[in-house]
Amino acid sequence: MSLGRTPIHIHDAVNSVTKNVNVIDKETVQLSESHGRFIASDLVATMDVPIFTKSAMDGFAIRSEDSIEASRDNRVAFTVVVEVPAGSSSDYELKPFEAFRIMTGAEIPESADTVVMFEQTKETDDGFTIRRPFEKNENIAIQGEECKKGDVILTAGSYVNPGTVATLATFGISKVDVYKKPLVGILSTGNELLDVDDELERGKIRNSNTPMVAAQLERVGVDYTIYKLEKDELESLYNKVKVILEETDALITTGGVSVGDYDLLPAIYEQLGAEVLFNKVAMRPGSVTTVAKLGNKYLFGLSGNPSACYSGFELFVRPVMNLMTGSQRPFAPIIDATLAGDFTKPNPFTRFLRAELNFVNGVIEARPAGFNKSNAVTSIAESNGVVILPGGTRGFTTGDKVKVMLTDVVGGAVDFVVET
Repeated sequence: MSLGRTPIHIHDAVNSVTKNVNVIDKETVQLSESHGRFIASDLVATMDVPIFTKSAMDGFAIRSEDSIEASRDNRVAFTVVVEVPAGSSSDYELKPFEAFRIMTGAEIPESADTVVMFEQTKETDDGFTIRRPFEKNENIAIQGEECKKGDVILTAGSYVNPGTVATLATFGISKVDVYKKPLVGILSTGNELLDVDDELERGKIRNSNTPMVAAQLERVGVDYTIYKLEKDELESLYNKVKVILEETDALITTGGVSVGDYDLLPAIYEQLGAEVLFNKVAMRPGSVTTVAKLGNKYLFGLSGNPSACYSGFELFVRPVMNLMTGSQRPFAPIIDATLAGDFTKPNPFTRFLRAELNFVNGVIEARPAGFNKSNAVTSIAESNGVVILPGGTRGFTTGDKVKVMLTDVVGGAVDFVVET
């Protein structure tokens, strides 16, 4: 493996990690456990929806032909003969100017073809009057109008959201075929790192990357195992990485991918015989982000700087994890917004700026969140999106139009598209 580092464009980097991703195997789970997963096979309707023609309103079911002469000056009277609550129907055949009193969701009797809402009537001793004609099928949900038996309702790779759960329940599907979750190993390197509950020592910092990456994996619905590195030296790291790759579907390391004397991961990739897809990206922060593959297993070498680590995950790990779990929409959505603060630093590379998004006077505003350097932590907590500032620019000011990646949104987008 060459240790040369030539930065590649962000689009090329994204394309290189997201092509030829293998989907994890399928499994069957209970409906109650399916939320947040991706469907592994097309869902075909087993019945019409609605399964019968029903009332869409509380009101009176009548024959539309009896309402033709109704007007403001000529109220037409109807007599109520049968009540039809939800969950029942009636075989009674209406005679002219007769009506069913019917509730929302009740099956429309065959002799009626329209429903008059209660609010559109005037009550009488034995029924009601109306003052306008009603068309056939008004306020009625027709059998099969939403879908018909045999229609493909959801395709493989669809995200199971609450609406999907409702759809599955509608068709009586209590067990769902979904793609398995990958198991990802997390390993943070660096002799300067302390655990979160350790007392601070001179020259050392608490490890914030591991819990952050774990939370990012949870957000995309992926399982993980956290590994602790006992000794930050080449042989120990090599042996640890080999064990992790045997036990997991992918490995995320943080730190150790730069060019310092103690940045050992490039040598590990070479020793493993892994294919390095790239080892430098034309982006800030996180230019030293490195991704390698060993067979079908990914090794994500993210920066040890928290903000760079966060961006590297969202750009490269997130779409691969989504693809491995069968998603058809692996990328975080990108929207247009207006910059609500100055960022005057020149951008030789594409810059990813943490931002707080707000909807103000009909416009989505993106305000740079706090301290925006690659080693910043608190600004990540203040942000709910990432502003994408194209390279080759000399800074941006309040009011400029920008692209924003919605990192806190699941479900995702089909493509990774930003201005170049």
